[in-house]
Amino acid sequence: MSTEKIVLKVNSLVVETVDKRPKQILKGISFDIKAGETLCLVGESGSGKSVSSLATIGLLPPASLRVIGGQVLLDGEDLLQSTPKRLRALRGSSLAMIFQEPMTALNPVLTIGKQLDEMLACHTKESAAQRRARVLEALEQVHLPDIQRMYASFPHQLSGGQRQRIMIAMALLLKPRLLIADEPTTALDVTTQHQILKLIRELQQKHGTAVLFITHDMGVVVDIADRVCVMKAGEIVEQGSVNQVLSTPKEAYTKRLLAAVPSLMPRPPRPERGPRCVLDVAELEKVFAPTRSLLGWFQRGRTGTKAVDNVSFHLQEGRTLGIVGESGSGKSTLARCVMRLINPTAGVVRISGQDIASLHPRSLKPHRGRIQMIFQDPYRSLNPRLTIGRSLIEGPMNYGKSRQAAMLKAKELLELVGLPSDAIDRFPHQFSGGQRQRIAIARALAMEPDVIVADEAVSALDVSIQAQVLHLLDDIQQRLGVAVLFITHDLRVAAQICDDVLVMQRGQVVEYGPAHQVLGNPQALYTQQLIDVAPGRSWDFAAFAPAS
Repeated sequence: MSTEKIVLKVNSLVVETVDKRPKQILKGISFDIKAGETLCLVGESGSGKSVSSLATIGLLPPASLRVIGGQVLLDGEDLLQSTPKRLRALRGSSLAMIFQEPMTALNPVLTIGKQLDEMLACHTKESAAQRRARVLEALEQVHLPDIQRMYASFPHQLSGGQRQRIMIAMALLLKPRLLIADEPTTALDVTTQHQILKLIRELQQKHGTAVLFITHDMGVVVDIADRVCVMKAGEIVEQGSVNQVLSTPKEAYTKRLLAAVPSLMPRPPRPERGPRCVLDVAELEKVFAPTRSLLGWFQRGRTGTKAVDNVSFHLQEGRTLGIVGESGSGKSTLARCVMRLINPTAGVVRISGQDIASLHPRSLKPHRGRIQMIFQDPYRSLNPRLTIGRSLIEGPMNYGKSRQAAMLKAKELLELVGLPSDAIDRFPHQFSGGQRQRIAIARALAMEPDVIVADEAVSALDVSIQAQVLHLLDDIQQRLGVAVLFITHDLRVAAQICDDVLVMQRGQVVEYGPAHQVLGNPQALYTQQLIDVAPGRSWDFAAFAPAS
């Protein structure tokens, strides 16, 4: 642990809602962070982690939340007593934040260089040439390739990992004393996640920055934390060094969080449910044509990008096939081709024996019900203006089922996924993230499909909710025999839910077989590399799992 002076000290911080009957969201929490130290705030969704970070940096939404007590001391200065002008001066120069989703934090109509230049223009008196040199140096520090191209690029032209590196460069541009990172690696694949964590640690050591790191991923905690604070319902229930809290947790709640972390050791093979093949993909290809420019004739001779290259696999009823790989490996493109959300360039996609790869879109309707999808973000995939009931009955009614029969089935499905049937008249915003994902599963099951495609369906959920959703999917498979094509970048999740695993790299299959072989004894170098960089690789979370 660092012996440097304390950079951030939070004393008895209390935050409550702004309404007629205020509810305390933070109940007098206290912690401190020293220079060069990383403190992780962990806990389930709703525990108060993100509210703590927003209160620290002065970004609480004033219409819904307010601070009613406590202190937030940055180098001895109480930020809660600072004027808005003083806070604006401190942000960027003394404290900075990396948000979870860089695409929503970056301005889509400004180039990367312009956005970083704005920070220097606001906080320094340097010339344009000096600012440009500093921005290019910052981009180089975060190990981005071709920094001149990055400087001139717009956010949508970069990958998720590159955008997150831009956010880190922006946060550290003025060498702040405190860096707040709110779930900065949640949606990233294991390789990019490993690079980002290594980068934060490297820059922290170089500049002596104190880091407040908010995460629900215990593997990330192992890799980056010096100390840990465990939060539950607005309170810190346990805190200490990372070894102390993770090795000998005192609170039952902490033990439960650790027990919910999926193990990297694959589960024992399940017996096959039946011989029927419900999804058969053979020699599938998808080529995206080159982007045309104003000087389109320069594009002649270019062959385009082969996002999926000669991929073949099969999936039997009641089984789960995991598709894993880095961002850009072709996982989601493969899923969209299988769903016929985009048209494959070549190959065969048989759903229960029927090839749908080359069918005209108008001929797809009879086959759509056999394959359904669960998206990553259920809040965006559910219509906010429709009640849950209307969302669940829409599909069956489009296929001829009466409203009464569809509504009865919808209530049964809600109970199947662990929600009360009277929830059918509520709207999506009235549910938690885990509950919305259960509703998305119920909606997929409403069509009585043979195959469900789950595209990163649990990546944004905290470990305890994630464990519940994975258990639910397994239970539904046992009851209904539905097959699942599970797209994920989380090897721990793949190890615990998948019967078979297919590893993709640059659109091609590099390894395919039973999960216990591919993840337990990988043969391909690329698979070995993915496992080696999994967060918390050296830690045995299985020790906290309840005895079966």
